[in-house]
Amino acid sequence: MTATIAQSVRPARRRFRSPGAGGTVAAVAAVARETAGLALLPVVLFAAALPASFAGGGTRRWGRGRGEGQRADAQAAKDAAAAAFYELDTAQRDLRISIETITAVDSSPAARKAAADFAAFGQRIDEVSHAYITAVDSHDLDRDDLDAASAARARTDLTRAKDELLRVKADLERFGAGLGPLLGSAEDRLARLAPAVERARQQLLAASDALDAVRASGLRADDLAARLVALSPELTKLNQGAGQHGVQETVARAERVQREAEVIRGEAEGLPQKAADLDKRLVSLRTRAQAITTRAAGVGPVLSELRRRYSAACWQDLQRVPEEAERAVAQAEAKLREAQTARDAQRWPDALAGLSTVRALLNTTDESVSAAGDRLRRLDEVSSDHRKEVERTRFAVRDAQRLAMAGRSTPDPRHARPLDEAVARLDRAVAGLEGRHPDWWHFLLETEAVRTAAARVVQDIREARSR
Repeated sequence: MTATIAQSVRPARRRFRSPGAGGTVAAVAAVARETAGLALLPVVLFAAALPASFAGGGTRRWGRGRGEGQRADAQAAKDAAAAAFYELDTAQRDLRISIETITAVDSSPAARKAAADFAAFGQRIDEVSHAYITAVDSHDLDRDDLDAASAARARTDLTRAKDELLRVKADLERFGAGLGPLLGSAEDRLARLAPAVERARQQLLAASDALDAVRASGLRADDLAARLVALSPELTKLNQGAGQHGVQETVARAERVQREAEVIRGEAEGLPQKAADLDKRLVSLRTRAQAITTRAAGVGPVLSELRRRYSAACWQDLQRVPEEAERAVAQAEAKLREAQTARDAQRWPDALAGLSTVRALLNTTDESVSAAGDRLRRLDEVSSDHRKEVERTRFAVRDAQRLAMAGRSTPDPRHARPLDEAVARLDRAVAGLEGRHPDWWHFLLETEAVRTAAARVVQDIREARSR
């Protein structure tokens, strides 16, 4: 029986030689476990085999005393080394899963460094594994003639191999502990994969349903349909899965598809309201164009009144207002027709662009038409009593002067100079009213300019004091 056990162990020991120095822990872990298992067979089996050993003639002598103790110590060292070898193999396998998880979803420099460091650990593990296998192969603890010195050497070599295996395992575990943030982030991304893909599919379905509903209402929405069709290749790649395109890329694609499909769905759902609003704007702008045309017809009499009562300088810049208003309204009406055509063809961007042009034309024309009436009103007011305009302007200048002198014995030249110029400008404007046909419009422009200059000085002073 003893011979049988020894014969069972020796083939296993020969198998240890096959991986060589470049083998991995995974390649020889099974052999290590087999050897460890055989080495740990219960003592009862050996005791049961003793009668048969003494009965036969080919049995070996089991020495007693110090030699047998050395053999037992060596065998214990061999068992401990085999256990350390198995633990290192398990640790490497577990950590490889973590590294593969990280590299599958993360291409950052930190992730690449982690993968490179793990590969370097693989080389160290190969080296200590080779040293362990060499130690096991170098010592046959089942030899009948195993002396105490050989057993002691075996124990020393196997203990050294075990210590190296444990040291590398400890380093590997510390390295694995440092991967916590990377691994956590990678696992979070993996956890996001399936929900992200499902959300993308649901948004595509919602966009398709919204588009069908819009078409059922009579709106074509061809541009939205084209954008939805353009997402079909992306859906195909999502269906192919992360195994073909990578986890990180698949998650990013799913999020992009979800966003784009959501935009399409929103635009499709808002299209009926958009069409209704555009129709209202078309009607409103037509009404406004007609109102401006009516008002422009009243500019002629206003100009006649200005010519009759005031000098040419007061109304010359308004001479072309009626013709310009007529031309602008004609352009606006032509743009309205183009916008209506675009709306009927459901070319929404073109229709909206046309309406923007119409609004700009009507705004400018409205201001021009209003300017003639405003001019006559202001000229009438100032010509009847120009002192109100003068006092209003002088008050603005004096207010700026008081602020410039606040807390000072002399004003800052940067403020005093423009205020002095404003006073002189106002005096010249008042003096220009002398004569039979004063230029009241020039007077109004000058007083307004003086108030603007005073307001600018006030703003500069307040900004300087707020710093």
